[in-house]
Amino acid sequence: MGRRETFTVEVSMPRRRLDQFLHERFPETSRGEIQRLITEGCVQVNGKVPKASQKPKSGDGIAIEWPNPVAADVVAQDIPLDLLFEDDDLLVLNKPPGLVVHPAAGHADGTLVNALLHHCAGNLSGIGGVARPGIVHRIDRDTSGCLVVAKNDTSHRALQAAFAARRVDKRYHCLLCGDIQPPEGELRGRIARHPVQRKRMTVTEGPGREALTTYRRIARLRDASWVEARIHTGRTHQVRVHFQDLGFPLVGDLVYGERANRRLATETGWKAPRQMLHARTLAFAHPRTGQPLSFEAPLPADFQDVLKLLGGTPSMAASSA
Repeated sequence: MGRRETFTVEVSMPRRRLDQFLHERFPETSRGEIQRLITEGCVQVNGKVPKASQKPKSGDGIAIEWPNPVAADVVAQDIPLDLLFEDDDLLVLNKPPGLVVHPAAGHADGTLVNALLHHCAGNLSGIGGVARPGIVHRIDRDTSGCLVVAKNDTSHRALQAAFAARRVDKRYHCLLCGDIQPPEGELRGRIARHPVQRKRMTVTEGPGREALTTYRRIARLRDASWVEARIHTGRTHQVRVHFQDLGFPLVGDLVYGERANRRLATETGWKAPRQMLHARTLAFAHPRTGQPLSFEAPLPADFQDVLKLLGGTPSMAASSA
């Protein structure tokens, strides 16, 4: 028998489908999985099985019967983890660049999940499903830095709610192509899947998910800028898309800034090894005790190497704070 969860819709959403709404409320459950739960009758609205296309209305009572997690086929692997914190409820780690968070096509093993299964010996939240146990949020393979993992379902639900309510402080350090102007600001723009290039996201005037990024320049570099970005919403590729839309794509990001990076390579005689994006700090309340927690992941070696090549030093961050 699975776990039953109920809640009431607070605001009508005439432009939002039920499956979209539920995916946004439970971001670690894929939209496809939400649709499967609806089809199998595991979701009810006001006591009736709905259609995935139904529009949520204020006052609707929604009940979800979450199936028990099945035994994972993902194998445990002894992969070193750089832990910043761990207790019985969660752990926070500094993810290295190049490490995929969870198994997917082309990455059946060697992922963070494989490492977590070994390190935690099965003590991970099952809410993320077979392939994503304990994963509350994720960062791209080539992005480094702070990541929190839930070790039980209670912590997972509380952390999910904190992310959804924007009670988590997420700050990234990034290197951008060009001298960013203005040196600090606020980036707003709905983000949606690119209409043609489906692996990319884009800022759109049409339907999309609200996104907010604020930033400040730490230092002006050689044909580049070192910036701290605060993420107020958690949209796919948000930092990369917002700065590309502003005209200053990330150094090393060939998906959203190939032309700018070719120009930077011509001017400097050098190419970045990856997108220069690092989840520097992460702060939130402990899901069980409510104690404020804050973590900082040091800049990885390759980031520091690029910083030095472009004329910067890690000490600039402290002097600009």
